[in-house]
This record gives sequence, structure tokens and C-alpha cells, in this order.
Amino acid sequence: MTTTLRVIVDEVIAPSSTGVGRYAEELARELIATAPFDCEVSGVVSASPEADYDRLRELLPGMSHLFKSALARRELYLAWQRGFTRLPGSGMVHAPSLLAPLARHDSVNSIGDQTAVTVHDVVAWTHPDSMTPRQVAWHKSTVKRAARYADAVVVPTYTVAAQLGELVDFGDRIRVIGGAASERLTVGDDVDARADALGLPERYVLTTATLEPRKQLRALLQSLATEQDAGLPLVIIGAGDWRDQTVSAVAAEAGVAPERVIHLGTVSDDDLSVALDRAAVFAFPSLGEGFGLPVLEAFRFGTPVVHSQDPAVVEVAAGAGITVPSDDAAEYPDRLAAAISSVVGDAAWAARLGVAGRDRSRAFSWRDSAQRVWQLHADL
Repeated sequence: MTTTLRVIVDEVIAPSSTGVGRYAEELARELIATAPFDCEVSGVVSASPEADYDRLRELLPGMSHLFKSALARRELYLAWQRGFTRLPGSGMVHAPSLLAPLARHDSVNSIGDQTAVTVHDVVAWTHPDSMTPRQVAWHKSTVKRAARYADAVVVPTYTVAAQLGELVDFGDRIRVIGGAASERLTVGDDVDARADALGLPERYVLTTATLEPRKQLRALLQSLATEQDAGLPLVIIGAGDWRDQTVSAVAAEAGVAPERVIHLGTVSDDDLSVALDRAAVFAFPSLGEGFGLPVLEAFRFGTPVVHSQDPAVVEVAAGAGITVPSDDAAEYPDRLAAAISSVVGDAAWAARLGVAGRDRSRAFSWRDSAQRVWQLHADL
């Protein structure tokens, strides 16, 4: 008899690209690849355009089935938040986020009827200004629902495990299973052409931060106008702007010349690989993280990393990057600039950091994460 693990894959095709979407895609792909001989993986998704279903099948080859909910994404979120609808049948469910059909079930007499959810961070509690009131309410209420009905709760770091444990009593149901840099991040033969097309300078500092307060891009931009500044341009990948704030306006306010800030926006994996590979330093000033995947992505290319003192990031980096104390907001830009300059001005130090980063990145793999998820469900 074949056992099916039903994985919620809705975030993979969400309209806006997010770290959770990347996590869901990479984990689901490896769950399929590592499925035991008597197990299969099916997907669960909200009502979506046919093109999105096709995209899921292309991204996740080997899915045994794709269950398509009759509810659109927003309605499905609200319904599962209140426990109004369930998946047909019974069996194992794995949610790579808090989006899950959490409801009362008999996990004692029906040992195969189980649900595991994933909590990536506690931002709804620690940095609620980074979310809309609706998002904060959804996260908090869904975590409470998970406390009542989830058989296991996956978190990416021991930092999040401790933080979550202070908010909700999950007992011994918390499991720490992290992510990894994608194997698709690699440079090809067209690296020079891509670098030219992106307009990458010969040497630059790279970041994936945004102006969302906890991401601290403002502090990084301000660091360009300090006495410790190394003088390199800053390349920003990702949204950058946030709500009514723009990168160009914040840079101008800090006294940074426009030509020193290059905002690329969203890029492909191939372009991200080139940008990471060519950067003199990768800066990750963010606070309030649950994992800090961009740090591992930079490590994968041997790019020196300067990062904040955020506990989860420190845990993941494990000394392979330069930790910048972020306890003093007024001093943070100067400290970031000093750390960046220490790498830019010392080739030997940069090389040692590159070796340490590559070594640290090898400690994480999606295959290992997937195998640990399979073991988790076997234990349940």
C-alpha cells in the first residue's frame, strides 16, 4: 500500500516572490526526490489559473497528484484560519508555512492522520510594523490554532524554537529543520554577458535588504556616508522600496550620491548567482530574522559576508561571516561601514572569509532537510 504525503504548495505560485515560496518549492522538490519506496508526494493548492497548475507541475516533477481547492487563495487562508474546511480523506499533511488545514483529529487511533506546520519566524510579535494588521492577526491566530491541533511544528533555527516557546506552549512538538541555498544558484558560461547586462560595477557591495524597518536597508544606505565607508557602490537586489519609502529618497536624505546606489529589483536565479559571485562583500543588516537564507546563498559563492547580530543569523552563520553589533541604532551605520571596509581593504582576510563561508554552506542541504521531514512524519 502506498502512503501519500500531502504538501501544501500554494506559496510556490503566490503572486509576490517570497522566502517562504522559495522554501516551499525547494523542500517539496526534495521530498519528492527522497520519498521512501512505498511513499508518494501530492500537492495541495488554492483555486488558481490553469497556467499556475502547469507551472507547479513543471517546478515539481514527480508529484503523484495535485489537489485543487475550490477556494481562491485569500478565501482558503481565511477558511483554514477558522477551521471551516478540511482536505478530503485522511493521512499525512506537511505545510511549509502556517497555511494548513488545522482541525481536531484522532492522531492516537489513526496514527497516519497527522499534520505538521512550519513557523519561519516570530515577526508578528517582535516586529508587527513590518506587516499589515490583517497579516499580524492571521499569524497570531494561526499559531494558536497550531498549538491546539498540529502534531508537529517545524522551525528553521533553535533561535526561533526558543522564541516561539516563550509565546506558545508546544511542548515537545517543535522540530528544528533548516533550509539551504538552492542548487540552482550557479554561474554559467555567460557570466560576463550577464554582469554587463545587469550593469554591475567592477567592485561593489551587494545586499538583498529592503526599507522595511527590520531589514535595516536605511542603516546600510547611511553607512555609505560615514567616515568608515569603503567607497564602493551598493547594489540592491529585491523590492528595496517599502510602502511610501523609496531607495532613492532615503539615499538622498543620507547624502549618498545617486550613482553609488544601483537598485536592480527582482532578478532571475542566474542573475542573482552572477551578482553574488562578483560582489566584494555581501551585507545583510537585517534584524528579526528566522533563518537568514541570503547569508547561506552568499556563502555558497565564497563571498565575504557582513551581517547583523540578529540571533538567528548568528546561529546560521556560525562565525563564517563578520558579525556587526546592532544594539545601538545610532552607531549601527558606522559599524556596518567599518566591517565592510575591513574586508574590502584586506584581500587575505576576504579570502579567509570566503573559505569559511563555502565550508559553512556545505552544512546545509535541501536533501538533508527533506529526509528529516520524512523522518519527522515517520516518528509521528
